[in-house]
Amino acid sequence: MIDILRKRRSIRQFAAEKITQEAVNTLIEAALRAPSSRGINPWEFILVDDPETIRRLSQAKQHGSEFLKKAPLVIVVCADSTNSDVWVEDCSIAAIIIQLTAVSLGLGSCWAQIRNRQHDYEKTAESYVQELLGLPEPVKVECILGIGHPAERKEPIAADKLQYDKIKSNHWA
Repeated sequence: MIDILRKRRSIRQFAAEKITQEAVNTLIEAALRAPSSRGINPWEFILVDDPETIRRLSQAKQHGSEFLKKAPLVIVVCADSTNSDVWVEDCSIAAIIIQLTAVSLGLGSCWAQIRNRQHDYEKTAESYVQELLGLPEPVKVECILGIGHPAERKEPIAADKLQYDKIKSNHWA
């Protein structure tokens, strides 16, 4: 697992190569195996491979979602917010599980934050995605993951560049 964490980087450039159905099935299994608080599993996943829908999802927010348009697969991570008070955390866990699984399959991914972001001055990114995908009212959107074969190579962050000052022992000071 540590090798996967070392390799994982945000990939925003994707090759035109399709993702195999076997790889998609593995990503689905990983998503459904993600832990959740009290085993409620409030998350829902919308897999999108239609290029026009992906193009429109790439416009979900003002900045930071345009990379999605080149991804052969995007996964919208959302949840019925009435099922759990910690749906945000559960969706976040599921999203990173998907991303780590993607790395293990030789794929790249990047997270586009949707919750608490704006589409434009009048509409939130979340409401834009809800309307585009026909989500019912209680279903909230955490993020969109772009997934594909990397068309860029990023070196792992060197161990000596990690922020070890963020680690405390027994208390803050």
